[in-house]
Amino acid sequence: MPSDYVYHSDFWFEEPEESNPFAAKASYCHGYDVYGQVIAKAGWFEYLLLMFKGERPRPDEAVLLEKLALVLANQGPKEASIRAAMNGGVAATNHSSALMSALAVGSGLYGGSQELEICIRLWEECGQDVDRWKSRLQAPEEDERADIWPAIEHPPGFDPNGDQIPTTLLQSLELLVQFAPKDGALHWLQKQRGALEEFFGCPISITSVAAAAFVDLGLDRDQGSMLYLMLRLPGAAVHALEQRKMGWKKFPFYSSAIELEDDPGPFKQRDEEGGR
Repeated sequence: MPSDYVYHSDFWFEEPEESNPFAAKASYCHGYDVYGQVIAKAGWFEYLLLMFKGERPRPDEAVLLEKLALVLANQGPKEASIRAAMNGGVAATNHSSALMSALAVGSGLYGGSQELEICIRLWEECGQDVDRWKSRLQAPEEDERADIWPAIEHPPGFDPNGDQIPTTLLQSLELLVQFAPKDGALHWLQKQRGALEEFFGCPISITSVAAAAFVDLGLDRDQGSMLYLMLRLPGAAVHALEQRKMGWKKFPFYSSAIELEDDPGPFKQRDEEGGR
C-alpha cells in the first residue's frame, strides 16, 4: 500500500515481506546483501567501514580500524567519560543512563569528540605542513563561526597537564603506524611528535592519535566523531557494571579535597518575620 510517509536513505535499502510491509525480506547496504553476503563473509570492522564510507574496505583498512578500536575500548578510570559512567554505575542508575553519561562527558573539548573534530578539521587545513600546524594549533577556532562550544583552552590533540607522552599512548602510536599508509597521517605524526611537543611544551593526547588514524582511513570529522564516541563505550559499560556491584562504600568522595576560592560559608535559613 503506497504511503506519503517514506523515510529516505542513500545507503540502505529494504525489500518488504509480502505479508508484512513493516518487516524486511532483504536488506542492502550500499548495494551489498547484508544477510546474504555481508554477515556471512565480512568482519565487524569491514561492515562498519562499508556503512560509513560506502565502499568495500581494503583488508589493511579494516585491520587499522580494529586496532584503533582496541586502543579506544578502555582508556581506564582516569578518562573522564569512563568516570562519568562509573558515577552512574555506583548510583545504581539504569544502564542507558550510565552510557548516556559517558557519551555526554566524552563529547567535549578535553579529550572528547569535539576536540577530535577540531583535530580532523586541522588535518584537512594543514595536511603535513608542520609550520602550518604550529600556527593553527595556537588559534584553532574557525573564523566568524558561531558555536555552542566555548573556545578550547589548549592546543587540540595535546595534554596540557602532561609532561611527557604516557607509555601506553606511545605504544599505541607505534602499533597503529604498522598498519597505516607509509605516507599517511599516523606516520607523519610519529615523525613530527617530538618537534610539536617541544614547541607546545606538552605531549600529544589520544585525540591526536585517533584523529590521525581516522584521517588515514579516509573518514571526515563527523564520521570520526561518531566512531570515537562509539568505540569508547565498551570500557565505560564494563566499569559502570563493576562499580554497580562494588557499591558506593568503595567509591571515592572528593568533598574533603575541594577548596572554594570564595566560600560564602554555611547556608543560613532566612527568618520569615525579621527577613534574616
